[in-house]
Amino acid sequence: MLVIGVIWSGFAHAMPGFARQYELSCNVCHAAVPRLNAFGQQFADELNMRLPNWKEKTVSGGDELLALPRQFPVGIRAQAFVQVREGEDIDPLTGPTGNDSDFDFQAPYLIKLITSAPLSDHITFYAYGIFAEKGENGTVLIEDAWFSHDNLFGTGISAQLGQFQISDVMFPREVRLTFQDFQVYRMAGVTYDRGVLFGRGFGPVDIDIGAVNGNGINDSVNIDSPGFRRPDRLFDRDDDKSIFGRIGTRLGLVSAGLFGLSGKQRSAAGLAGELSGARNTDRRVYGIDVSGQRGANLFWFGQVLWNEWDDFLDSAPGRDFEWWGGFLGLDYVRNDRWAFSLLYNYNDAGDFKGTQTVFEGIEMNTLTLGASYYFMRNVKAVIELNVDFLSRDRDPDFVGHETREHYFLIGFDAAF
Repeated sequence: MLVIGVIWSGFAHAMPGFARQYELSCNVCHAAVPRLNAFGQQFADELNMRLPNWKEKTVSGGDELLALPRQFPVGIRAQAFVQVREGEDIDPLTGPTGNDSDFDFQAPYLIKLITSAPLSDHITFYAYGIFAEKGENGTVLIEDAWFSHDNLFGTGISAQLGQFQISDVMFPREVRLTFQDFQVYRMAGVTYDRGVLFGRGFGPVDIDIGAVNGNGINDSVNIDSPGFRRPDRLFDRDDDKSIFGRIGTRLGLVSAGLFGLSGKQRSAAGLAGELSGARNTDRRVYGIDVSGQRGANLFWFGQVLWNEWDDFLDSAPGRDFEWWGGFLGLDYVRNDRWAFSLLYNYNDAGDFKGTQTVFEGIEMNTLTLGASYYFMRNVKAVIELNVDFLSRDRDPDFVGHETREHYFLIGFDAAF
């Protein structure tokens, strides 16, 4: 039986509710929280995020059609940082806004409420909400939220419906050890969206195919045509969907995959491309990912994405744009107390160079070195240094690499 393996491995990240439910330590599933070990991958990939004895941890009230978790399945992840960096808020049209802090207390950076439970022999639900993310106090953002079925109609096909990250079919961002992100995923627009995903294995080959609205997870508009104050809403503004898929295989401790996406996105309007336009434009993404493991403690991974955005800029009608980017990473779990990470991000703005738009800022060339010290399995200190190899822009506009992005960060990351 195959589940949506590569994807679901990203959703078991730092979920202490599982440890409480099954009375197990975090190290059963994690090499170093939040990075998963081999059993953590299996728990997510093959077991649909439950152990075989999951019903022993439920309450049925004598009803064979009921299996409620005995304990409310909830966990919290919290982060707090102090950061020294080079960077400021710049308006792409008028320049510096005056918002500039080289020394910043980012505490709390986020508070994340996580929940998950098996609901039947084949169905699982998972969700998390973020409170006060990146200083947005008073806000709550639901990111992952989905139902999964691990054997649809007895075909061996897995299905997932809800909000999820497209990029998780390659590398789940939520289980990375670094504060620094896999930046090409954000720039290529392959993170959170609403849709459906199907997966199946054929011997050594895994195939995932999905469709999403293509407009992220924030859009919601009224349905007014039937009459006054109808209760339902549109989550998408048109019938165009983005179709994506990945073919992956594993040879020993090495995995590799091919990714593709075809869909629509809104054009970019405004003098610097800073506004969302009114036109739907075609886009395509192609990717290669590889990863592997040496011994029990050394993990490596790499990704490249090529992007084609047709007729994207309202200021340059009929012109197509291509750009590419990727990352290389290495995680070394030295022992129970220490884990070390290296992450190299490189993006080439391609046809956007010289356009005097915000998309010149796709260009990126950084190396991140991180260290985690674990006070306990579920709480660690984080130390991270980011080095920027790009030079600062010297042209008169206010787009592109206006400042360098060196930073030094220390803080705490905990789940309980």
